[in-house]
Amino acid sequence: MRVITGSARGRRLKTLEGDDIVRPTTDRVKEAMFSIIQFELQDAAVLDLFAGSGQLGIEALSRGAASCVFVDKNKDAYETVRENLATTGLDSKATVMNADSITYIRNSRLKFDIVILDPPYNKGILDEVLPSVAACCNDNATIICESEFGEVLPDEAGNFVKHKEYKYSKIKLTTYKHR
Repeated sequence: MRVITGSARGRRLKTLEGDDIVRPTTDRVKEAMFSIIQFELQDAAVLDLFAGSGQLGIEALSRGAASCVFVDKNKDAYETVRENLATTGLDSKATVMNADSITYIRNSRLKFDIVILDPPYNKGILDEVLPSVAACCNDNATIICESEFGEVLPDEAGNFVKHKEYKYSKIKLTTYKHR
């Protein structure tokens, strides 16, 4: 796993072992995701909820985001994100939280421009978390969700509506925009 482009381009990132802990986003899907949000990244406040290794938030920082909050409840994931941020030299722009993602977003008072959601697939987590995420977004924000192709996501979340779906084999990216 590596950073695709930007200030940390080519840097190798550590990942976690075991599919029960993390399912790394493939380079193909990651490139597609960042093509979708490329014009919104500059100076953005990003939230990488369910961060895993942190590769998606790190990619956002590498491409010009001003800051990123990484949240994961797994202690090993938390440590891996911190190591990857140090490796890429992006740790000064990051806040890493070892917390339950759903609890964090329900209690957060921060506002974000981009929210990246890549939770465990087919557990109903996106349905549960999207309304709270929408409440923590600026009006011009983009919420981008990675899910399994067959997972049906809600048409709206708070003041955000499903904007577009992109399909990549067994993976789907869904964006939400303010109505």
